[in-house]
Amino acid sequence: MDTTTASEPTLSQNEATVERTSERELVVTRTVNGPARLVFDAWTKAELLQQWWVPKSFPITLLSCETDPRVGGKYRLTFGSDDSTMDFFGRYLEVVPPTRLVWTNEESEGEATITTVTFEETDGRTRVVVHDLYPSKESLESDSGSTYAMPESLAQLDDLLATLTVDD
Repeated sequence: MDTTTASEPTLSQNEATVERTSERELVVTRTVNGPARLVFDAWTKAELLQQWWVPKSFPITLLSCETDPRVGGKYRLTFGSDDSTMDFFGRYLEVVPPTRLVWTNEESEGEATITTVTFEETDGRTRVVVHDLYPSKESLESDSGSTYAMPESLAQLDDLLATLTVDD
């Protein structure tokens, strides 16, 4: 099991870290260049989310993106790959602009994975921490790699933030 000290990662670190913090938990952390309000918007507004969510190195396309970021609201992402589609969906459990989002991932059989994302702003930069709590050790180990794709997605988020203004 990987562990880090409270001082890691620092705000000067531009690369994402991926840590398995227990048998059922993965945590991805990265600091991006933008205020928490814009970063939160990029996670909750469909028109922004679809611009950065899918890693460019993946052979899939985000065909549709629906978000209703309020407690009890639902989301659905539909991806296309070759001749097939995949749906990822769930509901929002907590929505605290611009500091916290919690949602379920309900596309697989059994209990849902719970994703918690926190946004902590310091000097115009935002530390993003994505925490996935899987229902079991086996479900974490059989994950198709979506959490491990998060570093590339977060780099793309950082690129998108550079194109947005505080007035967006």
